[in-house]
Amino acid sequence: MKLATFNIQNLFHRDRTNSERTFGKCMSDWVNELDGLLKKNDRHGSNAERIQELSFLLGFDKTYHQPYAVMRSRAGYLFLKGKNYSKELAANEITDWNGWVSLRTVPIKTLAVKNKARVIADIDPDILLLQEIEDRASLEEFNQEFLPEMGCRPFDEIFVVQGNDKRGLEMAIMTKNGYRLQSIRSHIYDQDENGNPLFKKDLLEYEVKTPSGTTYHLISAHFQELTTDIDKTDRMRKAQAKKVAEVYKGLQEDGKTNISIAGTLNDVPYSDCLSPLLRDTDLRDITKHQSFNVDIDKGKDASYFRLGAYRMGVNIKQKDYLLLSPELFGKAEAGGLNRKAIWPLEKPMWSVYSTVQEKSQEASGHPALWADIKI
Repeated sequence: MKLATFNIQNLFHRDRTNSERTFGKCMSDWVNELDGLLKKNDRHGSNAERIQELSFLLGFDKTYHQPYAVMRSRAGYLFLKGKNYSKELAANEITDWNGWVSLRTVPIKTLAVKNKARVIADIDPDILLLQEIEDRASLEEFNQEFLPEMGCRPFDEIFVVQGNDKRGLEMAIMTKNGYRLQSIRSHIYDQDENGNPLFKKDLLEYEVKTPSGTTYHLISAHFQELTTDIDKTDRMRKAQAKKVAEVYKGLQEDGKTNISIAGTLNDVPYSDCLSPLLRDTDLRDITKHQSFNVDIDKGKDASYFRLGAYRMGVNIKQKDYLLLSPELFGKAEAGGLNRKAIWPLEKPMWSVYSTVQEKSQEASGHPALWADIKI
């Protein structure tokens, strides 16, 4: 059984609040220009339009996380769907435009989308856990159109469960080769001590049956991202880690042994906030398996072990994990990490696909992790 996890950072469109700002000097120029326009008495016509445009570019405009319009491209046409779910054809020609739509997402380059598919095709897992998917329709399109282009047979089953985040950052599972999903359990209604959702995305429990009839329990997690309040972020992650550890121990108490926990935990292994999961349980990290294989860093970094990295010679900070119960870890025959579609901005450097020539072409800022387990 080949199991993989990948924070794919969306397929076709990504919420602009998640996109890195790469404006450089433009930012200060925009601030100075906006400051000059605001001092003028005339705020009509072209001046007003430019103020509105600069406010958008600088992120000053008032926006909401709830999408009120969705645009999708099909066969060269652009379809607009509003909150009332009306189906209108828009923007086919200039005269067809029927109103202003504030778009919250930015498109991902086609080459980057293909590199996402290339990562998955190189691993070709039986079961794939994904983080940060727009929706099921996008994943189905990616599965049927982009994976075959990379020589990867599409997955037979696809499930996407909408979580608490309203920015198109859902979690998904894909299975094929006779592996069938039996049940899903969501934790979107779990609350923290203040009565707020404990998981800003979700925590999903999957029960998967193998072709031979064996049942495996897979837990997909996505912990709190870093915020400006570091202490608060750590408290949230620790509470999330405690909950996942509780779920894991509950499965063990029920006699379950084939258990895996995978996903983006958003912190390094030595952090205190992950200790309930990494040190207070018997879970084993696939990166510590003797068969774990990955292309190591180039040059002197190949023999260096940076604090918080995956392992010696893989000196990128660990945020993603594939944890196995002792029983599964003992059955693991191979494991690995694919970071060939991550663009290395600075040291350390590593080998990348020939199709990744710049940051905008990378598949994701996260590597894909996998384990091959004898069942």
